[in-house]
Amino acid sequence: MHLNPIERADKSILGLPPSLGVEIDGDIGVLRLKRAEKRNALDNATVLGLHKFFAAPPEGVKAVIIDGEGEHFSAGLDLSSLQEKSATEGVGHSMMWHEAFRHIQFGQVPVISVLHGAVIGGGLELAASTHIRVAEASAFYALPEGQRGIFVGGGGSVRIPRLIGAARMMDMMLTGRVYDAAEGHAIGLSQYLVEPGQGMAKALELAKKIATNAPMTNFAVMHALPRIVESNPESGYLMEAMMSSIAQADIEAKKRIRDFLEKRAAKVR
Repeated sequence: MHLNPIERADKSILGLPPSLGVEIDGDIGVLRLKRAEKRNALDNATVLGLHKFFAAPPEGVKAVIIDGEGEHFSAGLDLSSLQEKSATEGVGHSMMWHEAFRHIQFGQVPVISVLHGAVIGGGLELAASTHIRVAEASAFYALPEGQRGIFVGGGGSVRIPRLIGAARMMDMMLTGRVYDAAEGHAIGLSQYLVEPGQGMAKALELAKKIATNAPMTNFAVMHALPRIVESNPESGYLMEAMMSSIAQADIEAKKRIRDFLEKRAAKVR
């Protein structure tokens, strides 16, 4: 989908590789995987580019959408990058992915992924690191690492079971099971399911809503909520109380509450 109006960011300033394209629509950033001839397989340059972009998003951007050029979101790891690696080099390679995807999940802005076509292996690991996943009806999900003689290395064993459960992930890896878009949506791989070609429009709609939230609230949802969920209840309650008090003490929060009480804010309908 073509976006208007668009300011095309200067990638030479951002320092991104040719495999990543950036567009800015107001306060929304669109980061596009641009290896359509490789089904947007992720090579080292692309992963390092993701790291660089999310470590320091363009100034003024309040939400980011990740999309894949062509028919597929991402077919995963470019296997040519694994050739002749030692065990030590393999650990370093995996940790490079971990660091890049950590900057997506626990970064500065909420991230939405638009999933279509292949969402396979490392592509699914990338999608799992985003906060909201919009799937088009063409999307399909697989973890073929078992058939390739390898194991997930981009944080998938941590993030994907939290979405679908360990048993389903084991099934995907052991048997090569493929989920279509509707099946994936039903088990939690996406939060939204739309018709083919409608993913970017839905993602933009969501991103624009997210961009209007108080920055401190978005920070709390991205950084505190996942850690609360994984902590013991007593620690979770304490972290929630502290985050709640910090958020409501923020100047932006005070203004929004005052607008609501004085009936200047829209009600939830």
